[in-house]
Amino acid sequence: MTFLRAALLVAGALVFSSTHPLQAEQSYGTPPLNLKDHLTRLMQAYPDWIQGFDDQTLIMKDGRKFAISDQSTDKTFNELLAQPDIDDMFYAVYPAGTTPHQPEENNDPGRVRFEPLFVAMYGDCNKQRLVGRFRTINWLPRHQGGRVSMTTVNGVDKALEAASRELDNLPDGFVKFLKPTSGTFNCRKIAGSTARSMHAYGAAIDINDKFGDYWRRTQGSAKNPKWKNQVPIEIVRIFERHGFIWGGYWYHYDTMHFEYRPELLPSRTR
Repeated sequence: MTFLRAALLVAGALVFSSTHPLQAEQSYGTPPLNLKDHLTRLMQAYPDWIQGFDDQTLIMKDGRKFAISDQSTDKTFNELLAQPDIDDMFYAVYPAGTTPHQPEENNDPGRVRFEPLFVAMYGDCNKQRLVGRFRTINWLPRHQGGRVSMTTVNGVDKALEAASRELDNLPDGFVKFLKPTSGTFNCRKIAGSTARSMHAYGAAIDINDKFGDYWRRTQGSAKNPKWKNQVPIEIVRIFERHGFIWGGYWYHYDTMHFEYRPELLPSRTR
């Protein structure tokens, strides 16, 4: 019996709860998964790295173990971003396939990332441990979109290349939203936060900033950002089909931003 099958059988007998102190605020149409289902998706999304899980730990193929929960039930939203555990990553459901609209307060599906897991997979750019893990791909070659560099870990480069091919076949009117790009790899933290951006792993891309809306620079305050978006939903759906989530679904929105997070996407979108 494989470890994965054993883990699933054991997990099936455990009482996993998806309840999170902030999750009660969510009301998107997709029914919430229980934690066992989220962890199963996590293993399926990163099969080169994750071996399995039990009721307390996520088990990596190199033997490392990460606690699934730190047992904290009263984190503020900022603490959730800065000090998450693994189950915190699933506090909000990513609403794939839904019509974009003003998100509910602090509903940022995907912005909460358990940093040790992503560093274990992609490396630590602050310690120069990402060298040799990148590939340059042609972006929208039919429309001379230039070249971008993405990590090869987890096949992110191949996923972006496939998305690029599909985006390249959209009608010409969509191209202005996609080129020039506004960046891929950047060893930095999220603005106003101590948490690393997915750009620090080379697993995110920003499309044309000219048509991107960002909560920090548009009308509204940090407590009540007024959502706006110019990015056509056709572009969002193509990225989702290839494992990328969209920052336009966030309360703290960043509509030019896409990051590789297949664990948050239902299989029907990919």
